[in-house]
Amino acid sequence: MQATAPSQRLCLYCSAELEPVIARMASQAISLLPGGRSVLVAMLRRGEPLARMLQQQIMLQSGQAALPIYPLKVKRYADDLTLLHAETALTESPELAALDLQNTALLVVDDVLYQGHSLLRTCAYLARLGAREIRTAVLVDRCISQQPVHADIIGLRLQIAGSDVIECNVPPYEADFRIDLLRRGPSGN
Repeated sequence: MQATAPSQRLCLYCSAELEPVIARMASQAISLLPGGRSVLVAMLRRGEPLARMLQQQIMLQSGQAALPIYPLKVKRYADDLTLLHAETALTESPELAALDLQNTALLVVDDVLYQGHSLLRTCAYLARLGAREIRTAVLVDRCISQQPVHADIIGLRLQIAGSDVIECNVPPYEADFRIDLLRRGPSGN
């Protein structure tokens, strides 16, 4: 049995480098979403503060009123990519269920598109509620999705080793807005 070497943490993007990424994502969202009948669906945890950043940028760039944000609890992996739920856990949202989703464009916001299980489960749930227009936005796409989903808006595409972890540090959960690479590997490599 090979021992694992200590993890190495590398900052890939700092807050100053991520601000224009969020601004570009907001610009793309404006072009995809019809004004006046759109909402943001924030996948908890880090999708919610990212949705708030997008909401602010959309307001600044478009002059529109703030898009409503509806948090949705969806979980499959721990932050270290340890599998928590074989079937992606999703807590139904009475607030979303009460909306007229047939006439509302949805933008689902998450931090990382990893294997695609959470995003697929979320889109299937929203479609079951009657949503006809579902768009997706992720800060980071790892480009290894195993499910038939994609993000319409991608902040960054990061192709890294399968054993490595992308950590999106997003206030208020972490002190600084940044993207770290946590590199793990067998000893001796």
